[in-house]
Formats: sequence, structure tokens, C-alpha cells
Amino acid sequence: MADEEVLKAVFPFLDGKDLASCMVVSKQWRDIARDDYLWKCLCARRWPSFCKRPNPPTVTYYKLYQTFNKRQHRRTLLPPRLSFDDLEFFIDIWSEDKLIFSEVVAGPVLQNGMMADLSCDLEVREYKMTIPVEPRFTVTWSQTVSVSVLVVRKDSNRVACIINKSRFEYIDRTARRAHAFEYLDFSPDHPFTSGIRGWISLCFMEDGDEGVLDVFGIEMDFCDAANSKEEVLWLLDMLDWK
Repeated sequence: MADEEVLKAVFPFLDGKDLASCMVVSKQWRDIARDDYLWKCLCARRWPSFCKRPNPPTVTYYKLYQTFNKRQHRRTLLPPRLSFDDLEFFIDIWSEDKLIFSEVVAGPVLQNGMMADLSCDLEVREYKMTIPVEPRFTVTWSQTVSVSVLVVRKDSNRVACIINKSRFEYIDRTARRAHAFEYLDFSPDHPFTSGIRGWISLCFMEDGDEGVLDVFGIEMDFCDAANSKEEVLWLLDMLDWK
């Protein structure tokens, strides 16, 4: 079977994000992945009633999917009332009941580690704050590893909880990340804000010993809702500060 026939057989099984990623591999892949029939099938799975209209849309189904799947252009935010200079983050990690990492991280240090991960065609940006782990530590697949993260406002000495002894239960060996999360507690001043998670991830390399993870970094993000420095600060300001 020719390469083109293989691609045409595989591409219909991909979701929109993966199909868009295929478009940057090569010109051949892009030409095949832009076939509007593939994007019509994706639209039909996502919005089946819309695709039953007798008159097709005036734009391509690819453009339709791209428009309604990507994040809309964000309005310019007012300057946040917080700054990273005002904050300190307290990160503690346990393996079973043994403390294996405990660090106070100044806000500017975490801010300087902020990186953007861009998924090209659908323009989905995720901002992750990163710090290196020094010295490194190792854990095994079989161990129960958990994490807590508190944040302190230096201007008022008030404390908020971001993550409270959550387990690293989601391990992505391809991305070399182990993930834990907690739903954030917001101030009663924001009664309709809920369902937003704080994520923390261990960045690891697999050690020579099977099942051993050599942890070299920590990532934190709020990509459920915040995808820029300003958005992160606004989100933190809404937490239930004690």
C-alpha cells in the first residue's frame, strides 16, 4: 500500500488536535490532512445537528472546526493586583510517609521558569511554571508519591492552599511527566467560580533500573483557566486566603 493510501486510511481515526499536528510534518501530510471531508467528519462527531443543515457552511469545515475549537481572542486584562514579587510557594513532596523534597520557592523564581507550549495549528497555548530539582531524587513506579503546595502573600502574610497532599496518579511516559491535581478553593467573594484545577507535574528521566524515575524538575500550571502570567495572578488573587 502506498504511503498516501496509508495516511488516508489512518487520518479519519484521529481527533482534531492530532490531525492538525500532522499538517506540519510535511507538504504531503498537510495536503492530505487538509481534505475537508476529514474535517466534516470531525465536525459531524462534535456538532452532528449542525452538519445536518441542507445548506453547507460558507467556510470550509476545517475553518469551522478551527474557529470554534480554538480559544477565542482574549480581551486585555486590567493589571493584576498581585505580583510574583508578593508571593512565596511552599512545595513538599512525600514518598509514602517519607519527605523527599521540601522547598520554599520565591515568586520571581517560579515566574522566570514560565514556559509556553504551543500546539501549532489550533493555537492552544499552555503556560507552565518550572523549577529544577536540586539535588535530584528518585522514586519507583510502585511508590505512592504525593505533594502539597501552599502560597503565601508577603504583603499580608496570608496563606492559600493550591494542592493538599494529592497523589501523582497520572503518569505520561511519552512526555516523561507524572501529574497530580487539586480543585482550587476560591474566596466566598467569587461564589460562581469552581471546577478549576491546580496541576503539578514531576519531570523525570527513566533510570537504568527498570521502574525507577529520576526526577529533575517540577512544573506547575493552571491551564484549566489561566494561560498567561496576568491570568495566573488574577486566579491566585481569587483564592480563599486565610
